[in-house]
Amino acid sequence: MVEFIIILVLVVLGYIFGRLAEKRHYNSILEREKNTLQTQMVTLKTIPNTIDVKNSFLVTANVVISIDYFKRILAGLKNIFGGRITSYESLLDRARREAVLRIKELAIRHHASAIYNVRLETASISRSARKSVGSVEVLAYGTAIVTDEIHRKAAS
Repeated sequence: MVEFIIILVLVVLGYIFGRLAEKRHYNSILEREKNTLQTQMVTLKTIPNTIDVKNSFLVTANVVISIDYFKRILAGLKNIFGGRITSYESLLDRARREAVLRIKELAIRHHASAIYNVRLETASISRSARKSVGSVEVLAYGTAIVTDEIHRKAAS
């Protein structure tokens, strides 16, 4: 009976701390998204001729985020009965948004005004022989451009 109580307490603590960590991460993402709104991101492969590009460079960001044990247990149950696995959806959402924010922040540090040809790659990282998802990796990349207007602001 004591072992069951210990396991139950650990599961509850894992749930509470996992939710707190996820909430903190989402709050950080929301704040940083507000701060990076001015940097445009597009999936166009080519830069329009009307834009005077002074400099361009590759921006990349790689993010690996793990799911907590409580959500992994819930996902396993959902997998048995079917339906949306929202715990994995939030995991992918956080990883994708974090990777995008990182390339935007890198572009801003180098005075870029936009990022073209933005691409996202995802991969799951299995954690056992059963090939259950332990973490998700998201790679975001694109071509950041510095325009004449942004270049003048940075110089002054």
